Amino acid sequence: MASDDSNRSDGPWDAETKSKFASKSRSEFLDPCQDAAERSIRCLHRNEGDRSMCQDYFQAYRDCKKLWMDKRKEEKRKTGALF
Repeated sequence: MASDDSNRSDGPWDAETKSKFASKSRSEFLDPCQDAAERSIRCLHRNEGDRSMCQDYFQAYRDCKKLWMDKRKEEKRKTGALF
């Protein structure tokens, strides 16, 4: 199975990501799951677009995204801050 950023202690929403997210401009895009997304795309290229060969990579990206969003929501509830 593909490894992803959720292997870090706080997953994709760790202290470093929180800091980057808080200090970025409103128009700047930040995706801590970008590595997982890139691995998915590389898998598709390697397998000539056969999505069935890349399901583990897609799932790793979905898991990372869900964890990231859950952590952001939790942080927002704790601080009452708008992200």
